[in-house]
Amino acid sequence: MAMVAKIGLILLFLYRIQFSSSAEQPFDVRQHLATVTRYGVSKDMKENPFVSSNIPDQCSPIHLNLVARHGTRAPTKKRMKDLENFSAQLKSLLKDAKERGASLEKLPSWLWEWRSPWKGKTKGGELISQGEDEMYNLGIRIRERFQQLFSDEYHHDVYQIRASQIPRASASAVSFGMGMFSGRGELGVGKHRAFAVLSESRASDIMLRFHDCCKNYKAYRKQQEPAVDKLKEPVLEEITHSLAARYGLNFTIKDTTTLWFLCKQEASLLDITDQACGLFTNDEVSLLEWTDDLEMFIVKGYGNALNYRMGVPLLQDVILSMEQAIKAKEEGYAPGSYEKATLRFAHAETLVPFSCLIGLFLEGSEFEQIQREEPLKYPPKPPEKRTWRGSRVAPFAGNNVLVLYSCSRNNTNKYFMQVLHNEQPIPMAGCGGTDFCPFEVFKEKIAVPHLKHNYDELCNAKVQEPECKSYTTKITEMLGSIFSGKTNNDETSSQKEEL
Repeated sequence: MAMVAKIGLILLFLYRIQFSSSAEQPFDVRQHLATVTRYGVSKDMKENPFVSSNIPDQCSPIHLNLVARHGTRAPTKKRMKDLENFSAQLKSLLKDAKERGASLEKLPSWLWEWRSPWKGKTKGGELISQGEDEMYNLGIRIRERFQQLFSDEYHHDVYQIRASQIPRASASAVSFGMGMFSGRGELGVGKHRAFAVLSESRASDIMLRFHDCCKNYKAYRKQQEPAVDKLKEPVLEEITHSLAARYGLNFTIKDTTTLWFLCKQEASLLDITDQACGLFTNDEVSLLEWTDDLEMFIVKGYGNALNYRMGVPLLQDVILSMEQAIKAKEEGYAPGSYEKATLRFAHAETLVPFSCLIGLFLEGSEFEQIQREEPLKYPPKPPEKRTWRGSRVAPFAGNNVLVLYSCSRNNTNKYFMQVLHNEQPIPMAGCGGTDFCPFEVFKEKIAVPHLKHNYDELCNAKVQEPECKSYTTKITEMLGSIFSGKTNNDETSSQKEEL
């Protein structure tokens, strides 16, 4: 007994050391950049450790759905212009401080000669080399993890790759495909092969850019902007006053938001953490991160049911692909004659709503609240901990992988679902907090309550004409117009522009 007691004390001591060391890890600003966080940083964050299910030996994957955000990208042209303007604003602030005789002893030297790293660039928003690496290596890891699924010879009907029409999304799809199918062809030293990436016009893409096509969502988002700003204002005011007192410059709230944007870009894209980020304390960074996460919650996440229910066409497509995979398994389709994976590449505005549709990042009774269409409380403000963090929910290259398993027993097949978020198993509130859920339960508890809604009714109920129509609908209407003898030049011109 004495020996058992000693062993118990040793284990307790080791646990405390481990817990203490994890709790006292140094603050890394790169883990607090909201949706500007790099994928490698996010993937390695150890928050709320979850013990995943052991997949039984008799279970094997038969289909995979991937919904991914594009990899790390450059700032957009508009934001690069904002940074160039801030350079002039900074000179004005420094000049004013000197004229006032303010003490500038604590002012970092880099501020005196700062120029935007993107000065002179005329284009922006493109996938950068770090983003290419993220997607390329993600493709390799998924292929290696699910070798059984990706053993067939490539065909676009077996491995369907889709991307939104925005270049950084299609470039992400190409980078991913180069990793996924490397060594599978005869092109170049890397033995690459060609593969197809399909895109719908952004004017009608209700699968990957449903937010662009949803009139009611656009109206909601515009209406929420002043309310979101009001919620963020006290934090921004407090931090602005602190910055002004600390450095002797008459910063405005706009200056603070620009410095926070610069901090995120420098730390994520350039690995510079001691310039703009260094102006803020750790607590201020955490609060600024929270303001970003709060905005994401309200206008993209659980803050309003429309935010995610407009993603119903994507959820329908995911469910349909799995049902077809089950049919192929049950009817014994020959290998290479049916789809094994659908790989989609889009945006945070796609990934965040989809994560909400399948009930991720919910705590306690929140899933039941969602089912009853009750609003959720806002993410708690630091120093309180929260599950809803943009750095985890939708970093650059963030992704959800939905894997369908067939489990054989007594000559019958049962079908199960597993969800991986950023390649890690994640609990599904609608499946009792497990990551391995019977497909029928997933469909009944999680998908069906959303699938009863219709996209056009959600998005265009008060609109005479839908904001976006599918390509097929437009063709049908145009042909109908031609064969009915209509010759309205304005109408024909409009249709041509839409196509």
